Amino acid sequence: MNKFKKTIKKYAPWLRSLIVFILVAMIVFTHPTEAQAKRAGGRIGGTSFRAAPRRSVPSPVTRSYPTNSYGFGGGGLFFLPFFIGGGGGSLIGLLALAAIAGLVIQTVRNSGIENLLGNKGTANNITVSKIQIGLLASARQLQKDLNRLAMEADTNTSDGLALLLRETTVSLLRHPEYWVYANSSSENSNLELAEQKFNALAMAERSKLSAEVVSNFNNRRLQAVNKVSDPVSDLILEAPSEYIVITLITATAGSSKLPPVRSAEELNLALSTIGSTSEQQLLAVEILWEPQSDSYTLTNDEVLTVYPSLTRI
Repeated sequence: MNKFKKTIKKYAPWLRSLIVFILVAMIVFTHPTEAQAKRAGGRIGGTSFRAAPRRSVPSPVTRSYPTNSYGFGGGGLFFLPFFIGGGGGSLIGLLALAAIAGLVIQTVRNSGIENLLGNKGTANNITVSKIQIGLLASARQLQKDLNRLAMEADTNTSDGLALLLRETTVSLLRHPEYWVYANSSSENSNLELAEQKFNALAMAERSKLSAEVVSNFNNRRLQAVNKVSDPVSDLILEAPSEYIVITLITATAGSSKLPPVRSAEELNLALSTIGSTSEQQLLAVEILWEPQSDSYTLTNDEVLTVYPSLTRI
């Protein structure tokens, strides 16, 4: 008995690690329930906010200017008047002017003004937009297209994100006959607030999904196991499912507010506007769709309950 206790005590740390590993594996690899599978969605996107220009508070700059050519021991510029004798006034004035110009240039660089005029536009003029569409269940091919993009898209570069946005909007524009519900919104703000608003919108929409079965964000690809049941038997047990919901959220440099969407024509214009965003303007994009599996769709009640801002067009 004592020998058994000693053995258990000896291997206790290993046993604890094994138990933790088994519990984690059960959580990760367990199939979602049927209800969770039907409300599971997909996610594609990325952000370059971290690489975007930002305002920074200018910091004091201390710079010494070597003066060895005049026989001084490397002292600062402000000591020159005390060492240069008569006739050096004009030289001192030129050096002082050069020093002031250098300080101004350094301050401009530190304040980020050069960057603010770069390719991304000014940091005080960022537009965060959202388009949400409820489509008929006949648009199952769109689910397949989005699943393919989730596996193939380069979401870690501005070029890749712009291509992803174009591919998605083109797929939607090809089938206006599937559009039933829609909603759009956009807001301008500075860079810091725009990032917060983008993240808040994305979090709010992601929280509506029971799970993210497929995800590709900044080239971090995840694919969970989604248990697919027989859709024919599901139709017998439940009310007919009818819809797919797709959400597009973007952050772009410049003022490009979307028109309100109350008709198919206005939705066409909004999709065309957001889809034509260049890689130089695009700061972030998030595309969500529900359900992820083309074996499922949402009922009309689910659409109106989960996405109350959608209006019929």
